[in-house]
Amino acid sequence: MKFFHFRKKESPNTEPACSCSCGCTEAIESGTTQEIAAGQPTAHINTIKVLGSGCASCRKQYENAKAAVQSLGLSTQVEYITDLEKIMEYGILSLPAVIINERVASAGKIAPKAEIEKMLKGVNE
Repeated sequence: MKFFHFRKKESPNTEPACSCSCGCTEAIESGTTQEIAAGQPTAHINTIKVLGSGCASCRKQYENAKAAVQSLGLSTQVEYITDLEKIMEYGILSLPAVIINERVASAGKIAPKAEIEKMLKGVNE
């Protein structure tokens, strides 16, 4: 029987996330999961990932995330990750999960399109 080994997540990339000089990496590094979940604004949305096992619920979460990105007119691609080792690097125990700028924004439930839009806009209701 194979046991899963939890690895500590490596520190965030310190290279600029975009080609502008706005200090994106500082904003990404200073952000926390709580800030994203609470709707605090972030500098830029560089990465959006949906973590899932490939089940219907996880695919639905992926579709909701893509729809939210499209309705906001963002150019960011939504990545769908089903590799268990990559998922475990985030410390996620409940799927599906939404990761924004390498921070857990939602886990263990299917977040509707409107909720994902609020997370992406940084609007707190």
